[in-house]
Amino acid sequence: MARRVISSGKDSKGTKPQSGKRTGRSVSSERTGGRSAEKRSVVGHSAAGGSAVTDAASHSKAEGFVDARRLRSEDLVSKTLQETTGTIGVMTRPKVVDFNARLKERRKAGARVVAVRALAGIAVAAVLGAVIWLLFFSSVFRLEPGNISVAGANEWVSESQVLDIARQQSGKSLFLVSDSAVEKQIKSIPGVTSAESKKHLPNSLEVTIKAQKPAAMLKTGENHMTAVDSKGRVLNSVSGVSVEGIPVIEVQDVDVSLSKRPIKEALRILSSLPESMRGSITKVTAATQDSITTELNGGDRVIVWGDSSELKLKKAVVDKIINDPNVIGDKHNVDVSAPLRPIIK
Repeated sequence: MARRVISSGKDSKGTKPQSGKRTGRSVSSERTGGRSAEKRSVVGHSAAGGSAVTDAASHSKAEGFVDARRLRSEDLVSKTLQETTGTIGVMTRPKVVDFNARLKERRKAGARVVAVRALAGIAVAAVLGAVIWLLFFSSVFRLEPGNISVAGANEWVSESQVLDIARQQSGKSLFLVSDSAVEKQIKSIPGVTSAESKKHLPNSLEVTIKAQKPAAMLKTGENHMTAVDSKGRVLNSVSGVSVEGIPVIEVQDVDVSLSKRPIKEALRILSSLPESMRGSITKVTAATQDSITTELNGGDRVIVWGDSSELKLKKAVVDKIINDPNVIGDKHNVDVSAPLRPIIK
């Protein structure tokens, strides 16, 4: 690039130029010097910027003026490109943070999270509600009276008695039926020694009981008999049922007798005897609580039990004596009220 120099006709010290030279203004292009300086300036900017600035400054001093074109200028375009170029060499927009926009975005994101959580909560609540309704309120698991069955009843403990209690649970969901409550109520029926309630999905209930035969028959008058269990509870009144093999106790009044200690002791003893001995009993006497007596086979053997204490030992002693001819001999009466010192006569 050509450089033009304008001189006023004086040197830097204010002296006039020498004779023989042009006076006034002179214009010199000095194109060669300008090109070389420009070339040095460009090379210095790309390879050694510091040396180029030094050359330009020294040259300017030698010339007596400052050439603005020789000074290093800040390349704003390059700087902008460097600041806006990403890690992979692609130009990116300068990051401008708009706090209001960011705040709106955060609020929107928070609202979305709340909405999603609310929808999830509603969905879970709906599912739980449907499950609860299905299990506890729908007809799928509802216990109907016709789906209740009873096993183990006999003539003394009727099936209808057990069903009356079990059907109190009808209309409920099978999951709300309490087996323990049903069993407890059924065990309160006279003559029931055990009860088991078992639920079957989706809506049926099975009750199994163990019903005992009467511990004794309380006879009042000529032919009026009342069946009672080992706890002194009156059993189901049945007509036309054989009472063979069931001990009979003669009393004046059923209710009064059941409240007395002698009858209670007699019932405990009779209910504990094996069926083979119970079937042989023809008479029971309970005058006092410690003088319970049973007659076997019309008086062939008379057993004095006393009370119901040490009953297991007393039964073992009686069994040994009456079943061993060498011990019983021709005797008929065995007193085991003191089982460690039995009396045979």
